[in-house]
Amino acid sequence: MTATTHSQVPTIEDKTIQPIPLDERHGKPRDLFTIWFGSNIMVLTIVTGALGTTVFGLDFWSAVGAVAIGNLLGAIFMALHSAQGPQLGVPQMVQTRGQFGSYGSLLVVIVTVLMYVGFFAANLVLGGQALSTIIPGLPVPAGIIIIGIASVVATIYGYRLIHAYTRILSVVSGLALIVAFILLMTTMGGASEAVAAGGFNWSGFMGTLSVAALWQIAYAPYVSDYSRYLPQGIGSKQAFWTSYWGCVLGATLPMILGALVGAKLLALGMNADNVVEGMGVLMEPLTVLIVGIFSLGVAATNSMNLYCGVLSTLTVVQTFRPKWTPRAGTRAVTAVIIFAVALTLALVGADNFLVYYSNFLALLLYVLVPWTAINLVDYYLLKHGQYRVSDFFRQDGGIYGRFNWVAIGCYILGALVQVPFMVTELYTGPIGAALGGVDISWIVGLLIICPVYFFAQRASERRSPLRELVDAGQ
Repeated sequence: MTATTHSQVPTIEDKTIQPIPLDERHGKPRDLFTIWFGSNIMVLTIVTGALGTTVFGLDFWSAVGAVAIGNLLGAIFMALHSAQGPQLGVPQMVQTRGQFGSYGSLLVVIVTVLMYVGFFAANLVLGGQALSTIIPGLPVPAGIIIIGIASVVATIYGYRLIHAYTRILSVVSGLALIVAFILLMTTMGGASEAVAAGGFNWSGFMGTLSVAALWQIAYAPYVSDYSRYLPQGIGSKQAFWTSYWGCVLGATLPMILGALVGAKLLALGMNADNVVEGMGVLMEPLTVLIVGIFSLGVAATNSMNLYCGVLSTLTVVQTFRPKWTPRAGTRAVTAVIIFAVALTLALVGADNFLVYYSNFLALLLYVLVPWTAINLVDYYLLKHGQYRVSDFFRQDGGIYGRFNWVAIGCYILGALVQVPFMVTELYTGPIGAALGGVDISWIVGLLIICPVYFFAQRASERRSPLRELVDAGQ
């Protein structure tokens, strides 16, 4: 069956978590490049890159190496999830029912909702700070509200508007990024002193690498939400590579810019605690233009966070109301509710943003790693992309059941095995301390959970009819 033309798709998206019919599929693989490239060039990405030189104490080139390696590795997982969208046509958190069961998946979905709210609040703070920097007299709380309202509007319109917005940002923000690099290299003494500041340390290098990898892995729970409308005939390789390079380039380049901003602020003796304000000074005389464009990126990314947070919230509710089919109106109401919660967090935490954000990132890594390991092993190595999608929407889980205790057990195990290796301000495990503060917990989690889940789930399926039913397409 052929996919619909772009003009036949409703301007306001009427679908939410239900499967996308084949006759409503549209788009091309390049759409995945632009959505991940354009949405990543924003203030939060720059601030994340600045952590390498300001918080982790690295010199510029060490920070660049850590950022590049982290993004290249983390994006593998992100892109493997993206390739699932055209095949199944459902949001990622709905598909998680195929591994965890209809009720068991709630463990992951609820954590994911909290993640979306956290990122949404973080972007609100930075977007508000950025607008306050370029609009004289505008209080940060007012800027936060403006960014939030723009995000809510995009979420109400849905999939098509978000894709169109990021296509424009790919060009506009990409050009702004080039100009920003030129300004940093040529103004206020250039970048020679900034590049020479700091030094290499393994703790800081692995911390920066882990943050960059997490940046990519954090997209895993919703990346297929933006590929589920693509025609089913699009190959997994095309979806993988366009998503991969869009997100790698879109995140790595602004993170490198952030590392340079942080290094230059330190070299000039300026306040490195407020990267957004410092960047505004360094971008003169084009502060309003550059920071303004990066603020547009915040609104785009926040609409994506809110959109997927809404889909995940609806997934939780639909678990208990299997015959319920939420539409555009429900998405709008849910978006406003989530916005209100995130707005409260943003207004309360604005003054200590960097502290809260770094702790949030650290904890997020530990709960996302076991899920992504389980999902990818199940999809690519056990089920080979073949699922009975209709059973995702049954309260009893159909052939997937209400609980898959193998997946749930592996998820909990994946979180626990990381604890001795943890290195955060809140807690440092004994092995993490013995390694001098080098955090390899997420690597340990992946290396252990992937084989454990593969063999345990394969043994479980051999004792049940699930494999035969799925292979037969029943």
